[in-house]
Amino acid sequence: MAALKDAKRLVVKIGSALLVDAETGDLRQDWLTSLAADVARIRARGTDVIIVSSGSIALGRGILGLPLSSLALEQSQAAAAVGQIRLARAYQEALGPHDIVTGQVLVTLEDSQDRRRYLNSRATMETMLGLGVTPIVNENDTIATDEIRYGDNDRLAAQVAVTVGADQLILLSDVDGLYTANPKIKSTAKHLDIVDKITPEIEAMAGDAGSGLSKGGMITKIMAARIATEAGCAMAIALGTALNPLGQLERGAKTTWFTAQTDPQAARKRWIAAMKPKGTVMVDAGARDALQRGKSLLPAGVTQIQGSFGRGDLVAIADADGAQLGQGLIRYTSAEARQIMGRRSADIVAVLGYEGRAALVHRDDMVL
Repeated sequence: MAALKDAKRLVVKIGSALLVDAETGDLRQDWLTSLAADVARIRARGTDVIIVSSGSIALGRGILGLPLSSLALEQSQAAAAVGQIRLARAYQEALGPHDIVTGQVLVTLEDSQDRRRYLNSRATMETMLGLGVTPIVNENDTIATDEIRYGDNDRLAAQVAVTVGADQLILLSDVDGLYTANPKIKSTAKHLDIVDKITPEIEAMAGDAGSGLSKGGMITKIMAARIATEAGCAMAIALGTALNPLGQLERGAKTTWFTAQTDPQAARKRWIAAMKPKGTVMVDAGARDALQRGKSLLPAGVTQIQGSFGRGDLVAIADADGAQLGQGLIRYTSAEARQIMGRRSADIVAVLGYEGRAALVHRDDMVL
């Protein structure tokens, strides 16, 4: 069974019901302060932490005096616009005393479905983590419509975990895990400590565990578990109502862990390997040798570009004899790649007129 102390990259999802008082609409400041202490302690041992936080609409409706339910889409978006500022400031003020810099990342469903946006989101969060920043992620409710919405932050958190290659995802909620039936209705329902595989029987156990402030229920948590575990990320559903909720989990609080089916890097490589290339990038012997040593593909080693493709599309990588070496997600269009092939990465801005990625294909986006 997974253990929080072993996480290398951790995504923590915070539900609205934990962060915002249902009666007053005010931020639960003491709870957030205790969470910040947990995050600081976990980061201190070298674990990357990404927070996926609900709460912008709940906070905004409190500030605007709107009712707790039945908001029109425009009212929800207005509440989100007001609440997002308050939410971002709350995390900044909570984590700042621990010398933790925060950054807000707002996404929609389209950002994970479109490969170019997906790569941009991944690169942004990777850079933030590399700079020691803790990303605070939320759905961009100010512009999202039904067609481009996740609709719940459970699945959003799972997709973020996939995007950043996290090995653990914790859903902090108002329930302490999965039961064989709804424990509020059936007293004989049994708690499951670990789920090794999500079967139809497991899915049938999921009942509505949503609250007045949250949109997710157990169904969305099971869906999130499927997304995460198939991508190599273990997931836990844990009760988050008490102070220091991550500390409680580390000390053995009741929870349900869903076992990862592989590791994140292997899952990502398998996904890339299954795609069909839209073009070919041919490389010289030096680049071929560098790739075989685990390096990224730089423009300097490229001798020819074949086909037409966009940023984020899959391309084949071949040597001078036409033998395919592998394939990967390219960070430039075919037109841009033709302009910078054979050039040093330092020359990209002079050739294209704007800053670009140093690598044509990063090693994390490549399968050989």
